[in-house]
Amino acid sequence: MQVPTQLPLSVRLRADAQFDNFIAGPNAVLLDSLVQLSDAQSDETILYLYGASGCGRSHLLQACCHRVELRGLTAIYLPASELLDLDPAVFESLEIYDLICIDDIDQLMGQPLWEEALFHLYNRIRDLSKRLVISANAAPKSVGAELPDLGSRLLWGLVFQLHELDDSSKLDALSASAQARGLTVSDEVLQFMLNHGSRNLKVLMEQLDQLDQASLTAKRKLTIPFIKQVLGWS
Repeated sequence: MQVPTQLPLSVRLRADAQFDNFIAGPNAVLLDSLVQLSDAQSDETILYLYGASGCGRSHLLQACCHRVELRGLTAIYLPASELLDLDPAVFESLEIYDLICIDDIDQLMGQPLWEEALFHLYNRIRDLSKRLVISANAAPKSVGAELPDLGSRLLWGLVFQLHELDDSSKLDALSASAQARGLTVSDEVLQFMLNHGSRNLKVLMEQLDQLDQASLTAKRKLTIPFIKQVLGWS
């Protein structure tokens, strides 16, 4: 299938951003809906999910792309933070992809050209029955869209709030991510990270990235003294 060649942006998907290592907790219905949409097993082709930073929005959007690509189809993941320096025309022809995932669209709100480009993309996606997954930090009516027609489009399809995990589920998520990387990490070490660091899951995952690299470089296991040294914790 032909895909756009003029897109001046290349975002690599995280290898560990998969559905099977996402700890659903209170988000089981959302997770199931994303799987069905990715597999084209749902009548709905558009899904909007929102939640606080660090609750797993980016993980889920990238997992959708992985799943679609495993079926031999095309998908693209676009974080809004990397779009802002580009021309809104970057949205033109995205409907050539089977799945489009746009992360953190709240960063595009209040910018007329971006809002109009997103509005037209929604229309093309619906007309061609392609699939679109959008994430934001707030519900559609609260995300700050100034273009009334875009505000109505954001309500198309399914809308879900992504709820934050409790501490027990965060430990499960850290453990699953460590296993996906081939890291051996004890429950004691994971509990230490949760107790002494941020409780924001995104930050915890970034710290796990840092520790993974440090462990490979130093050829050392992830122990509490080693974690203190790498992260500068007392």
